[in-house]
Amino acid sequence: MSKRRVVVTGLGTINPLGNNVQDTWKNLVNGVSGIDSITSFDTSNLPVTFAGEVKNFDANEYMGKQHARKLDRSGHLSIYATEEALKDAELNSQERLGPNVGIVFGTGIGGIGATEDAVRTFDERGPSRVNPLAITQLMPNSSTGQVAIKFGIEGPSVTITTACAASANAVGEAKNMIENGIVDIVVTGGTESGTTPMTIAAFAQIRALSTQNDNPKEACKPFDKNRDGFVMGEGSTVLILESEESAKSRNAEIYAYIDGYGSTTDAYHITAPAEGGAGAVKAMEKAIEDAGITPSDIDYINAHGTSTPANDKNETEAIKTVLGEKASEVVISSTKSMTGHLLGGGGAFESMASILSIKHSKVPPTINLNDPDEECDLNYTPNDAVDLEINTAMSNSFGFGGHNAVLVFKKS
Repeated sequence: MSKRRVVVTGLGTINPLGNNVQDTWKNLVNGVSGIDSITSFDTSNLPVTFAGEVKNFDANEYMGKQHARKLDRSGHLSIYATEEALKDAELNSQERLGPNVGIVFGTGIGGIGATEDAVRTFDERGPSRVNPLAITQLMPNSSTGQVAIKFGIEGPSVTITTACAASANAVGEAKNMIENGIVDIVVTGGTESGTTPMTIAAFAQIRALSTQNDNPKEACKPFDKNRDGFVMGEGSTVLILESEESAKSRNAEIYAYIDGYGSTTDAYHITAPAEGGAGAVKAMEKAIEDAGITPSDIDYINAHGTSTPANDKNETEAIKTVLGEKASEVVISSTKSMTGHLLGGGGAFESMASILSIKHSKVPPTINLNDPDEECDLNYTPNDAVDLEINTAMSNSFGFGGHNAVLVFKKS
């Protein structure tokens, strides 16, 4: 049986740049930074005091206090983004979606805020005062299960926790489900809300975070000589994937086709990328092969581009290896420069950014790229968006543990 083509028919998001797709896209192409000093807790004793926080969102107001108290913040965000995506796809979010709809979500950590709260309560007030909802708040599959319950998703349900590649892996595995005829529609994407005191402290201890506290909006500078680490971000992005036949049968708007998916593991180091981005190279090659294209067909790459010294150098080398002479011509950008790193939610957000780039024929910039690193010498779209007819876009996601996930989207 030949594989079915898979299309994207709905998008929903809540992130540091906006609480809907339209505001997010506007801010992305205008080079607006969503990174600022942390407002959700006291940072006075922390070495890093800024992040990309979701703004103007009250879970109690959105879903009611009784429902909100059952979930970690990452769950609040995932339900919000899912509802937005279902509306966008013109699927009825008030009726159960049923057994022909699956769900695949990615998250790096799960309910880390709930975990910290439970441990703090245990230490300060004893075991009898631990929240009885703590387990269902903190487990990594909580968002997947809660979204399935909320919208009556009865098909396959999968949670992927491959660190910062998680939601890219989720989108890829959702594609596979539809291609192979398991279901016609999959709700997929990712969520993360890791902007918590312990998480900030832990990442700072391994020197992964930027420490430019005095100028947070300019702290995330992928591919710049003065980059000093990534910036923590939070958010959820959800895509509705559908078989082409299903989408056309209900006259759904098609944003783009998802034709390529490649996934590999470095098997090298738990935090550092393999030299020369060897695992990333293989994942990009697999995605290109899966899409039935050649490297020269790629018009735009949404880079992983974390603003860490090791990632940006190795990703540059990997792109050069895969694209050869085309590497100097392809247009590349890192939207993390504006959102920060959404960890397990990053791949889904950057998939959305790639899809919107195709739809609007425009590439978002890499902001704060003012002094390019000599070892990062490709076209990273510094500071200003560019108009570009995009037929094929590739999105890279790489995570701690050596996980690599690459997706290829096409206009038709």
